[in-house]
Amino acid sequence: MDISRLFEPHQNLSDAINRAVVQSDIEGGVYLRDLPPGSKLEVQTENRSYTIVQQDQGQLISGHPQFCPEPVLVKIAGSTWGGSMLREAFLGRGMRMEFHHPDYFVTTSRIVEIRAI
Repeated sequence: MDISRLFEPHQNLSDAINRAVVQSDIEGGVYLRDLPPGSKLEVQTENRSYTIVQQDQGQLISGHPQFCPEPVLVKIAGSTWGGSMLREAFLGRGMRMEFHHPDYFVTTSRIVEIRAI
């Protein structure tokens, strides 16, 4: 783990938010900005299993029967705890992935596991 990327609690954030950010660092995740093009991830949520391929212009995602049964180019915004605070370009266990599909804005169920494939 890159120690320089660990979150330091911020005085302007509530204790609950600071605690949640630190917990997401402990539980683990991946910064999409760190992935080279062509990198592949399997992201298992409580309800679905998504395959994500990092691209220069966004991510190819598949795994949802309605929104992306076949790979579609999206922009993954990051992940949240279910509210409005977004951890930008980060996918974390216990958090919900958010992505901009060409026709929809999608928030998934909680991420259970993230694996490189």
